[in-house]
Amino acid sequence: MPCLCNRVAPYEDYIERMNLIRPFTEHPASVGESYGEHLFRAMYFGTRMVFAGLACLVHGVLPFLFVRTGSRAIAELNDRMVANRPVRLHEIPGGKRLPL
Repeated sequence: MPCLCNRVAPYEDYIERMNLIRPFTEHPASVGESYGEHLFRAMYFGTRMVFAGLACLVHGVLPFLFVRTGSRAIAELNDRMVANRPVRLHEIPGGKRLPL
């Protein structure tokens, strides 16, 4: 039976595999933000979408209320997220989109 005691990975490899910070910083860095900036921006976007969604639900029942609230929220969030993004995202090769 072979001895497994000599097959222990070096300490540096262990640290690299156990990098717990990377999942929290990789995506924010890809859009030019720190973790904290991304956290607050995502919280703002989520809250804004929830309130706009509630306004749309009320508008469905009472069409004379919140007539432009949903479309204004979408336009504002699009401006903040896409049009004014400091870092351009990488283009998808061949224009292929991921399935939804």
